[in-house]
Amino acid sequence: MTKTNKIGFTQPLLLSILLAGSISACSNASKTASDAPASTATNGQTSTSQNANTTKGDAQSDIRKKQIESDIRAREQRNNVVGDPQKRDAGDLSSQVRGKLEANIPNSKLTVDAKDDVVTVSGTVANQAQLAKIKPLAMEIKGVKDVMVKAIVSP
Repeated sequence: MTKTNKIGFTQPLLLSILLAGSISACSNASKTASDAPASTATNGQTSTSQNANTTKGDAQSDIRKKQIESDIRAREQRNNVVGDPQKRDAGDLSSQVRGKLEANIPNSKLTVDAKDDVVTVSGTVANQAQLAKIKPLAMEIKGVKDVMVKAIVSP
């Protein structure tokens, strides 16, 4: 019985350490592509680097899309257990919205940042239909109160 109690105590301790590390790692803006803007303050300007691979990071396969959706569900479950079910950490919000956009808007170069439950999305998308999808997709994430879209259609 003592062995079971030690394992039961150790697992929550390890889980809380891992969660604290993952929260601190998510403090920067999330990007859907390596050549997406470094911040949401750039209003659609993207890197002009010749070495940037724009499709490698996109979630075009069904497996990757399922992984992203699974990650979003796991974060929701974690927040429901260890935090306020209605309040989300800014890093979690930006990461979840980035994942949602990556899975549903192919070849985008978007940067996502969150502050006070308001998500800001900047960068470029391929067409007007993709631009119109940004706000509704972001609003699907629990805890997002508003979305500011600074993204533009790439020329």
